[in-house]
Amino acid sequence: MIFLLRVVAVAIFAIAMFVFGCGYCLFSPRNPKHVHTFGRLFSKMSRILGIKLEFRYAEGAEDVGASVYVANHQNNFDLFTVSGAIMPRTVTVGKKSLVWLPLFGQLYWITGNILIDRANRTKAVGTIGQVVDKIKQLQVSVWMFPEGTRSRGRGLLPFKTGAFHAAIGAGVPVVPIVCSSTENVKLNRWDNGVVIVEVLPPVPTQGYTKEDVRDLSNQCRSLMEAKLVELNAEAAERSKK
Repeated sequence: MIFLLRVVAVAIFAIAMFVFGCGYCLFSPRNPKHVHTFGRLFSKMSRILGIKLEFRYAEGAEDVGASVYVANHQNNFDLFTVSGAIMPRTVTVGKKSLVWLPLFGQLYWITGNILIDRANRTKAVGTIGQVVDKIKQLQVSVWMFPEGTRSRGRGLLPFKTGAFHAAIGAGVPVVPIVCSSTENVKLNRWDNGVVIVEVLPPVPTQGYTKEDVRDLSNQCRSLMEAKLVELNAEAAERSKK
């Protein structure tokens, strides 16, 4: 019964968000402010899923300015958890095929997110250049999942380097974001415990060149991996209470 009620609730919420969201964005299509607005709204759905969602921010997190945010990518629950940490004037970078998803794809595009063709390496590389230009020209931040795919309980996967190329090219810091595990979240369970999302201090890129991309990637991954272990342990302990 709990499973059915949640599926219905999520379906109604999603349809309402996608339909009215697209209508709302028509007044200022592809405006960077929309991603922050809808990210926060989607994270409110975590309560319906039985998740006690907690956000933590490094000191001065709202004053970092244009940045490249990198977050761990676990599963479909990311839409209702880590999305709530999206800062103002931040757009995400996702695969081009997302635009064909009914309702979600149209909202994803009209809110101003960037779509890349991962199947075409040449186009993908060109898109990193477009990301850099967008950061510089519009003073926006971009949000990327450096693992490139959902981890689905496999821990933190190896990082691709696109996000770090973009950060160095634009001369902006990398801000790691870590969400504790949502692998044990079940729709048929009333209480799905605590999920913690933490925005870490920015990692500066001044003095870095394209030859330093892998070092920057490894540095950020090490920080995120250590934080993920810490948050998972805390969330698991608090979820028992």
